[in-house]
Amino acid sequence: MDNPFNRTYEKPCGESRMKIRSVFDGVELRTEFQKIGIDSKFVPIIWKHLFLTLRSSNDWDDDDEWEKHIPFLPSSAYSFLRSNFKTPLSSTLHSVFHSSDNLTSKLLIKLQNGSFVEAVIMRYDTRLGKYAGKPRPGGLRATLCISSQVGCKMGCKFCATGSMGFKSNLSSGEIVEQLVHASTFAQIRNVVFMGMGEPLNNYSAVVESIRIMTGSPFQLSLKRITVSTVGIIHAINKLHNDVPGLNLAVSLHAPAQDIRCQIMPAARAFPLEKLMDSLQEYQRKSLQKILIEYIMLDGVNDEEQHAHLLGKLLETFEVQVVNLIPFNSIGTLSQFKSTSEQKVSNFQKILRGTYNIRTTVRKQMGEDISGACGQLVVNLPDKSLGNANPLTDIEDLVI
Repeated sequence: MDNPFNRTYEKPCGESRMKIRSVFDGVELRTEFQKIGIDSKFVPIIWKHLFLTLRSSNDWDDDDEWEKHIPFLPSSAYSFLRSNFKTPLSSTLHSVFHSSDNLTSKLLIKLQNGSFVEAVIMRYDTRLGKYAGKPRPGGLRATLCISSQVGCKMGCKFCATGSMGFKSNLSSGEIVEQLVHASTFAQIRNVVFMGMGEPLNNYSAVVESIRIMTGSPFQLSLKRITVSTVGIIHAINKLHNDVPGLNLAVSLHAPAQDIRCQIMPAARAFPLEKLMDSLQEYQRKSLQKILIEYIMLDGVNDEEQHAHLLGKLLETFEVQVVNLIPFNSIGTLSQFKSTSEQKVSNFQKILRGTYNIRTTVRKQMGEDISGACGQLVVNLPDKSLGNANPLTDIEDLVI
């Protein structure tokens, strides 16, 4: 039987082949090993020992550390690693900031090329949430919100990252390294591609990073990985074939094309009608429910009429949940205001009561450290890296 995780695929137009940047760049590392006659079976072994070493300690002194921490490799593998990777990770953790409630940590990560990306750790206690009126099973856990690009070309007007413009794509290894850095602060159970960038505009690297995260040594379940997109139709059309079982979230944010174009300029290239058709097809193939993300902007998309339009738009879908997202201020860049709690509640009641759509309101996390939804933009703070204390988790993530 065909295993989609063993497939190769061509890079989409506009994605040039990149020089190997990170030891976690799986496709590139295996290709280089093949060229010099090293069995690719050693790749996950290298990752396993490297991950265990870095998760417990950042003590890596010199080139000889490869032999010290990763035993039983061919001599040619050690030579390759020493000559191509002066340090075990291509990125470094520049700084970390913890929210006042100690539930959210924002990591500022410096890439090899000098660019910066941000990743956010959110801590929860699933036992405090309820499902069908009963406490949820589980316990303490952490979710990592991960970046796929430096900047973003989508230009969403409510998102700080969009104000940066597009800088560059991350390699698959640079994406995975965010998980490695985060794992020194918490045991990551869930990963959401909801950080900087549009994941499906960096399709091949995102798909490859997911394959790495679900293999050794990370062993994340696909059910615990979610990719969020503004609606890149051609990528959605092939996503299920490449990573079946992946959770898909769609940043819809408006129930009509004209409103979407007003707040999301990229929506002009992905008409709402065609987007909904592609989601119907995705759902037909995958048999999975889709998460809908909807940011609440005062006077723009939060009136009762918008709730009814959204309910009707989603009537024929198997929606996992509509997640209403309170707008988070992005300082002087902001042209929007937050919707009042009463209007958010009314919006939720319409979707639930009239259209029987499960609807939740996203918990505000990390707003005081600019780590909340829509606030990720690279600012270089004059603060040094500190150590995180064990934190208390408080609620279940809606997804």
